[in-house]
Amino acid sequence: MPPPHRVPPPSVATPPGWRLLIARTEGRLLAVGLALTLAIGAAVGVGLMLAPAPTLNYAAVIGLNVVIGRGAGMSFGIASGIAPLELILLNLAVESAQVLVIYPLFVLAWQQLIDTRRLLPHLEPLRAAAESGHGRVRRFGIVGLFAFVFMPFWMTGPVVGAIIGFLLGLHTAVNLATVLTATALAIVAYARLFEQIDAWTSAVHPYAVFAIIVALLALAWIVQRWLRRPPAAPAAPPAAVSPGSAAGTAAGEPPTPT
Repeated sequence: MPPPHRVPPPSVATPPGWRLLIARTEGRLLAVGLALTLAIGAAVGVGLMLAPAPTLNYAAVIGLNVVIGRGAGMSFGIASGIAPLELILLNLAVESAQVLVIYPLFVLAWQQLIDTRRLLPHLEPLRAAAESGHGRVRRFGIVGLFAFVFMPFWMTGPVVGAIIGFLLGLHTAVNLATVLTATALAIVAYARLFEQIDAWTSAVHPYAVFAIIVALLALAWIVQRWLRRPPAAPAAPPAAVSPGSAAGTAAGEPPTPT
């Protein structure tokens, strides 16, 4: 059995059929996650035909949440005038869909039940992020996992939290219940916080909070890239110049008589 802290290399065995995958808990979770993702996409598509202006704001919140993070999406939603309850439900649906799609894919790939050749480049960074937080969470168990997902730090979202729960050996129901509960409470806290901050900064500019959040996230990304840069290779020592070489002659050394 491969070690639990690394996604195994691509399997050469023939993956099982979809019936066997659906018979597993992770396969059913993946089906629910894909259905929720399609439902969100269909709702956005219908909304763009019936009410394009507000739907574009919803779509922007979804895109910012997925690409940049919860802070960017929710701050933009508050600045765009989306009602807090709608913003909470939208972000909860989006982040739940992410967990219910990526977490089962990670588990099925680790168990070599699906072909990981195309997934491995995307799953390995998640594995590395989960592994970096695994030691801090392990000492406190479920409470540590809850705090890890709830606290707004870099790479502490629900997807990485669910993978950490898997690495801890938590039962799937306990793992997802902990992660999604912490996610829901964090989204409510974000909505209330951004609502208050927006009331203070709206006199400066409606999107002031959004701009600050994006700038901070960009700075965090730059610092992370800088910290992870590979060390510079040491310079090679200069080659010794023999008196009889052409370089020695050019430098004024007398040629060695032959």
